[in-house]
Amino acid sequence: MAIETIPPKDICILVTGGARGIGAATARLLAEGGAQVMIADVLDDEGEALAEALGDRVVYRHLDVTREADWRAAVDEAVKRFGRLNAVFNNAGILAVAGVEDCAPDEFRKVIDVNLFGVFLGLHVAAPALRKSGGGVIVNTSSTAGLQGYGSLAAYVSSKWGVRGLTKAAALDLAGEGIRVVSVHPGPVATPMTKDFSDETVANQPMPRFGEPEEVARMVRFIVSEATFSTGSEFTVDGGAVTGQVLPLHD
Repeated sequence: MAIETIPPKDICILVTGGARGIGAATARLLAEGGAQVMIADVLDDEGEALAEALGDRVVYRHLDVTREADWRAAVDEAVKRFGRLNAVFNNAGILAVAGVEDCAPDEFRKVIDVNLFGVFLGLHVAAPALRKSGGGVIVNTSSTAGLQGYGSLAAYVSSKWGVRGLTKAAALDLAGEGIRVVSVHPGPVATPMTKDFSDETVANQPMPRFGEPEEVARMVRFIVSEATFSTGSEFTVDGGAVTGQVLPLHD
């Protein structure tokens, strides 16, 4: 049988955390291919400027991913503007650098609320809209921190492992509706979130450099338009980081 891919021009996607970093790179890449894109974020000035720069097929919407009402308003507006919604990139996230003793309970809860509960709300609210569009795909941003542990990132690691598990559950729940759900797992990527990380962070990776947001964006584009037989899957973009560490050997 012939397998049809989804041309970018047929994609109507909502991108959270879309004002900068990986979200902005993804919005830009998909828009350049002809997709209709809603950039959603709490960084209104940056989000509005990006949407204006990308043209008439791109709109900006304020969206706090921890608020169900914001999600419902964003999805409703996307459907109204685009005529349908067939893709969501659940990408918004925050980072707290603290171990289990140092991380304040309120800070831990905030990271979980944004990184995990926000993804749940995206799935919960957007699934009916995708169903009405005849199916689609939801891509959730986890991390290599959802595949292995990292010290001093207790809340972040917990949230990203949660996203990984939630993706599996949602994939099983929604497969019968023609909705694919997958997770993408970036390693260290050069974004505002990692601006304080030193080069030592990536020194022992097989590819010893930070990734670029555009490299993750290309993976998201592939997942949305090409990976038509993948659901519940994990796609890493990490320079080989979870494959193993390259040990410095001396004579």
